Amino acid sequence: MKTARIFALLLVAWLMLPSASNDKVTTIFIIGDSTAANKGGIAEGKQERGWGMALQCYFDPDYILVDNHAVNGRSSLSFINEGRWDKVLQAMKPGDYVIIQFGHNDEKAPKDRHTDPGSTFDYNLAKYVRETREHGGIPVLMNCVVRRNFFVSAPENDDDEKLRTTTFQDGVKMVEGDSLIDTHGLYRVAPRDVARRMNVLFVDANQITHDLEQGLGTEASKRLHMWFRPGEEPSEPKGKQDNTHYNVYGAHVVARLLADALCEQIPLLTKYRIDADITVDTRGRGDYLSLEPAVAAALASSKAETTIQLLGGEWEKPQLPKKSRINFVLREGAVWK
Repeated sequence: MKTARIFALLLVAWLMLPSASNDKVTTIFIIGDSTAANKGGIAEGKQERGWGMALQCYFDPDYILVDNHAVNGRSSLSFINEGRWDKVLQAMKPGDYVIIQFGHNDEKAPKDRHTDPGSTFDYNLAKYVRETREHGGIPVLMNCVVRRNFFVSAPENDDDEKLRTTTFQDGVKMVEGDSLIDTHGLYRVAPRDVARRMNVLFVDANQITHDLEQGLGTEASKRLHMWFRPGEEPSEPKGKQDNTHYNVYGAHVVARLLADALCEQIPLLTKYRIDADITVDTRGRGDYLSLEPAVAAALASSKAETTIQLLGGEWEKPQLPKKSRINFVLREGAVWK
């Protein structure tokens, strides 16, 4: 009888494990604009990515779920007015984080998007902070990432979203210098001010990406963006000069840096920080959509050892050369066929 009772207790405890495991999952919500947003056209080979789309690659999904609500073209005002913020509040649970990053579109003239720093922009940021806390969440303010602007005088930019319909020939014909020039003004300062007034966690994404782009310099920084010469990228045959939006490589470089910055502000997240060399994900969050090119890149790498993580799905395990040192990590329910 005693043995049977112990077995019954163990069985109950085992049955409770899935719900206990689910309770351990903390969500990081992202609200913002196109520089962070998930992108379409993945199956057609489109290369544009938002840094928020790549962020899951740098946190263990068994414990940290990245739920990216950032959308192209949205400002702190339009995100609220379109009901997008309400959806985040409905999904939020106590202990979740909300990354709040706007500015690129708040600068624009249209009334449905425009806000003023020190006034309506600050008011909206404070609303996000206040309502996150009211729902038991933890707000994290970020200021906007930089534009790759090495022009001596910044070009007129009435709408970043129009950059998607331009070609290389449509690009701005202006002389570039050696110094990155700010295009955001007080819109990059306001989030820091609100964070200070409301005692909110703050990540200086503007300074982080400024240092990244300035450190790379005028030419190398183009590699972060949707910046292709004609014939260089199959999905953009006519080329493109988009100094605002990131490509796959750029989104991952920025996401990795912001993941580190989040861990500095929230040391608890360090426990769940991961950093595979290559991520494969059919939904476009990784470096590659399929395993074959990822393995080819790993084999061509000069690294002594390479880790490839697979996010979800069923995969055919590749046959590797005997001397290859590639480690595979399966996450989000990924399995070998």
